[in-house]
Amino acid sequence: MSDLPLIQPHPCCVPSVVRLDQLRTSERMAVSRQAVREGSTSEMIKLDGGPFWMGTENPEGFPADGEGPVRHVTIDPFFMDRYAVSNEQFTEFTKATNYKTDSERFGWSFVFHGHIPKDLYPKVVEDTALGIEWWCRVPGADWLHPEGPHSAIDTRQHFPVTHVSWADCTAFAKWAGKRLPTEAEWEYGSRGGLEQKIYPWGDELTPGGKHLCNIWQGEFPMADSGDDGFTAPGPVNSYEPNGYGLYTITGNAWEWCNDWFHPAWHVTATKNNPVGPPTGTRRVMKGGSYLCHKSYCNRYRVGARTSNTPDSATTNISFRCARDI
Repeated sequence: MSDLPLIQPHPCCVPSVVRLDQLRTSERMAVSRQAVREGSTSEMIKLDGGPFWMGTENPEGFPADGEGPVRHVTIDPFFMDRYAVSNEQFTEFTKATNYKTDSERFGWSFVFHGHIPKDLYPKVVEDTALGIEWWCRVPGADWLHPEGPHSAIDTRQHFPVTHVSWADCTAFAKWAGKRLPTEAEWEYGSRGGLEQKIYPWGDELTPGGKHLCNIWQGEFPMADSGDDGFTAPGPVNSYEPNGYGLYTITGNAWEWCNDWFHPAWHVTATKNNPVGPPTGTRRVMKGGSYLCHKSYCNRYRVGARTSNTPDSATTNISFRCARDI
């Protein structure tokens, strides 16, 4: 089996390839932070904004990702979804618009090897990603069939929608009268009112032995004990909310942000409603996923960040929306 080309500057728990010969013109262009105030604010949290300390210089972090330096930034008030967008919500969107996701149009998506039955593996896996062979190219895998044609979401209506590209998420947001959050807004919301803590609830991963997020326990990538209750994405309300009332914003599934990714743009960029560079080839993702593990992808920290090409999609990428006041 030949390996798919991998475009991944730093080791992470998401594969990244360009599925199109070249990125669509609309994806290369800047996406400005235009005010969006049309969508319903039901199940959204109103956040006051203001100044906060963004980024991290945690010694366990990845400086090459551009996690630091810590900087004092200010953002305007905004609304943010209480939960990640669910399969139920995405179904409503596709029924109303007849929208087809990138994975559906391309005919394949990435599936984690541990979610493919061993007896089906030779039949459904077409290829693997170079260097991270636990990611399998599976024809027929998409948001409706998360593990391939043999799977379905019938019993997962309140789970985060996955196998959605950045373009898919922006299409949903536009339909809902919302938008994707900027990286600064996402981090502000994730911190839940705490300053410079490692996680949305503090500095201890499992305070009192209690699991507060869905990440990997065991030896990555072969054995996940599921001590936190899951070995795959769980419902969008699986754990207690953070101080702002936002659920499952750490772990479970990565969340797309609006910004183009750059490891150093923020060093000299504005500190007032900061956004990423005007153009790029990769979009910011935040929050980590059920596949993150300290030994490999310790990016479930609030100040951590990663990126992916806008048309990439996997079983551990999702999103939530924001809206202006």
